[in-house]
Amino acid sequence: MAGHADNVSFAGSKTDVEASLPAAPARPAAPAQSGRLANPRLRRGLIVAAIAILVGGGYWYYNHETFGKFQQSTDNAYVAADSVIVAPKIAGYVEKVLVSENQAVAIGAPLVELDARDYQAQTSQIEAEIAALLAGGDTVRAQQREQDAAIAQARAQLAAVSAQAELARQQVARYRPLAESGAEPREKLEQLQTQAREAEAQVAAARAAVLASERRLGSLGQQIGQSTAQANAARAQLEAARLNLDSTTINASIAGRIGDLTVRPGQFVQPGQRLMSIVPTDQLYVTANFKETQLALMRPGQPVTLKVDALPDVKIAGRVDSIAPGTGAEFSILPPQNATGNFTKIVQRVPVRIAIEAGPEVKRLLVAGMSVVATVDTRSAKDELAAVRAPAER
Repeated sequence: MAGHADNVSFAGSKTDVEASLPAAPARPAAPAQSGRLANPRLRRGLIVAAIAILVGGGYWYYNHETFGKFQQSTDNAYVAADSVIVAPKIAGYVEKVLVSENQAVAIGAPLVELDARDYQAQTSQIEAEIAALLAGGDTVRAQQREQDAAIAQARAQLAAVSAQAELARQQVARYRPLAESGAEPREKLEQLQTQAREAEAQVAAARAAVLASERRLGSLGQQIGQSTAQANAARAQLEAARLNLDSTTINASIAGRIGDLTVRPGQFVQPGQRLMSIVPTDQLYVTANFKETQLALMRPGQPVTLKVDALPDVKIAGRVDSIAPGTGAEFSILPPQNATGNFTKIVQRVPVRIAIEAGPEVKRLLVAGMSVVATVDTRSAKDELAAVRAPAER
């Protein structure tokens, strides 16, 4: 019994000792074979996703290198039109306004009529002056014909007195030897000499009369020339007066739609005063202001895709028509002077004119001033930049 008790006591002591010792750390459990990565469907999905990402990235890179980087786009673009300002050439009171706001007009259509009475009176007055000048010219021509007759008469008288003078000279020449020899009296010779001198004087007077008549004819010719010149000047004035008379009706110089109509009947207008504008709706274009960093490969003739804010989901074809020779700042009223003060570099914009290649069913929906997003395809000039770099690098 004692030995048994001892054994029990020893056993109890051993249990106490083991209880007093620290517990051993638990071993980690082996990973379960049913985890997420162990799912074959998940693994296949990840592989497919990775392949799709690689293929998509490759396609994006290829598309960017062959297409995307050559697309130059800007939303600083607007529909524009070369509108015409309608203004009178002459001053006057407006009698009629023949159009209304937003009305479509054809070329040559009458727009405004001014009071034409003053210009009609001016035209009639100049026509009367021309008639008077022409009548005066006819009178001078009649005087010329009379003067021609007077010249003929003076020349006949000159011929007559010249014949008498010649006869007197001959008589003097015949009597002189006789008087010197004493066959005829000296007084007879002196009488003949006096008659010869009188005949010479009559010849001189007749010559002067002929010369005066001829000069009078020349003076009449100058009067006709002066009258003709005055008539031509009056005709020019008449043409100007008729132009002013025709200008009392203001016609449309182009076809389009009326806008900004400000003229009213009874209003007094001055030359050059703005009355209205005509917007050519069939000649619209787009002005796109691209950054200077976008123009390296931009050339006239390249295709353009236009998206108008007013027409969502509608792509309109266009074409680069021309590129401005300077930035917008260069053509401003007060261009910047970067040589003064502090300088902050700002990317400049250059206006590019884009022709709209769309049918009338699209153009009739466009209005000047609409906002546009323009995208230019510059792939046609992709090799030109390399050709420019090569000489510079050499």
